[in-house]
Amino acid sequence: MASKSIFGALSDDDTKGRRHALGVAGERLAAEFLEHRGLTVLVRNWRCDQGELDIVAADGQTVVFCEVKARSGPDYGAPLNAVSPHKARHLRMLASIWLAEWRLVGAKVRFDVVSVLWPPGRPAHIEYLEGAF
Repeated sequence: MASKSIFGALSDDDTKGRRHALGVAGERLAAEFLEHRGLTVLVRNWRCDQGELDIVAADGQTVVFCEVKARSGPDYGAPLNAVSPHKARHLRMLASIWLAEWRLVGAKVRFDVVSVLWPPGRPAHIEYLEGAF
């Protein structure tokens, strides 16, 4: 039977589709959360050949690169713990490409993480780590 939550009309065995739907919904919630905190979302899901930035926002004069981690449960660890040192280095490299593309090299930057824990049939729980890495 299909779920009536964020997963839409996906079948229960469509794990990949459910993860994608959770990721899309989690990023939407994260963007709304950041805007409620006073940040201005500049772009979502920016892509280049080397990868993707989930959210790029402005917090005053600071460019904020925000990684969003959405999970339906704690089985694979807390979402905030999902940004490894390797992932952080990769996100910094992507940020430098984005800054160069927008001619903002030298701008003040910050790297944040938004964790969205959203068990099926329950409300989402959001945690925010400002200046995570």
